[in-house]
Amino acid sequence: MRLLAIDTALDACSVAVLDGEGASARLTEASEVLRRGHAERLMGMIGEVTAEASIAFSELDRVVVTVGPGSFTGLRVGLSAARGIALVVHVPAVGVSTLAALAARARRENAPERSGAAIWATIAGRGADVYIQGFSSDGTPCDAARAVAAAALGDELPEGACLAGSGAEKIVAATQRGDLAVLHAHGWPAIADVARLGALADPGTSRPEPLYLRAPDAAPARRDARLLA
Repeated sequence: MRLLAIDTALDACSVAVLDGEGASARLTEASEVLRRGHAERLMGMIGEVTAEASIAFSELDRVVVTVGPGSFTGLRVGLSAARGIALVVHVPAVGVSTLAALAARARRENAPERSGAAIWATIAGRGADVYIQGFSSDGTPCDAARAVAAAALGDELPEGACLAGSGAEKIVAATQRGDLAVLHAHGWPAIADVARLGALADPGTSRPEPLYLRAPDAAPARRDARLLA
């Protein structure tokens, strides 16, 4: 398996090439934090990472891309690039949820202490909202991704629930629940986790389609607005 992974869903512009399978797989990656300018930087970063990995596009077996939740602009950039490359080299493109990748990072960084625990992956939204989804210890979704007021989770989350992502501390503050465990508060996925999840994904069901949790509310006069989908 040789794959190219792309993430432009949030504030990071990240690219990785995963060459091989299992523990022996070689990962070549790059990531930059960009509030804007993903479109201008992405293709250059892809060229740099594939050159460092000594992998030509023609040698790829699949292309992986984050599908959201994330910014409308960022999602379009990553999805367009992934679909275009996959079409040119005649390989499948697969989508990976940003929430699933944030949960995978929490499992990787906190094993074996939390090896059997469910994880609620979160992204801070606008105002009082967060985007959240629960995942079992093996990464299986426990529910659907949704947008919800952080304070409303006070009566929903079980005692000692493990949170991950940029919305975790917002939830703790809004619910005033000291029993909640924040495993990490990263604002974007690690591209290594995106790549590994993409390697395991079924191309038939993990389509590279954007995961929108609410409709865009940008108007032409606000073209540069960064909005979470």
